[in-house]
Amino acid sequence: MNSVKHGCALVTGAGGGIGSAIVRVLAEVGYRVAANDLRGDAAPGSSAAADVSDLAAVARMIDTVEADLGAISVLVNGAGIAHEVPLEEIDEAAWRRMLAVHLGGTYNTCRILAPRMRSRGGGVIINIASEIALTGSSQHSHYAAAKGAILGLTKALAKELAPTVRVNSVAPGPTDTPLLSDQWRTSAYLATLPTRRLTTPEGIARTVAFLASDEAAFFTGQVISPNSGAVI
Repeated sequence: MNSVKHGCALVTGAGGGIGSAIVRVLAEVGYRVAANDLRGDAAPGSSAAADVSDLAAVARMIDTVEADLGAISVLVNGAGIAHEVPLEEIDEAAWRRMLAVHLGGTYNTCRILAPRMRSRGGGVIINIASEIALTGSSQHSHYAAAKGAILGLTKALAKELAPTVRVNSVAPGPTDTPLLSDQWRTSAYLATLPTRRLTTPEGIARTVAFLASDEAAFFTGQVISPNSGAVI
């Protein structure tokens, strides 16, 4: 099972709290990092602006990144959106957009990059899911469905792309970013966590860096969930 040496990494959703931490940590450990976001100005230094739900835009973005920085050896699919909405208030457009960004965006980058990685002899794909994909959560049905589908896609690709490309998923618990709603910050919720604290973007990023490294050479098709003990 092949590992990859430091080269070029592409991180989607790099303008968010978790995504920007992943960009920072991967750069710190030696990767040339392309930071993708829907708006190029949301991820400083990015040459990789694209809507990940648009396959043609993703293909153009990947071509640009590889022309600028070299062959992508690590792909981190972190682009996503989140809304807390009761089931009866989720309209068709919101349902489709949630799936298009999370599941569609992950499919699109893998569809373009996985064959290239395999033909080059190695690569690592890390898909960001969520603790909610493991447990479900009230008022998150479309989000849970999209993230759960990413877990299934991860396992399928791990088998299909083996032994050349490793594919794993990171499923964070509630993480201390500006997007986290107040319900996850209450003392009552924190008291339910064995660690008594939220997950941090830095912790998620270090998990991603581990999965990209040679030390994780025997990890594929796995779901690693840094969640402060919310799922045991």
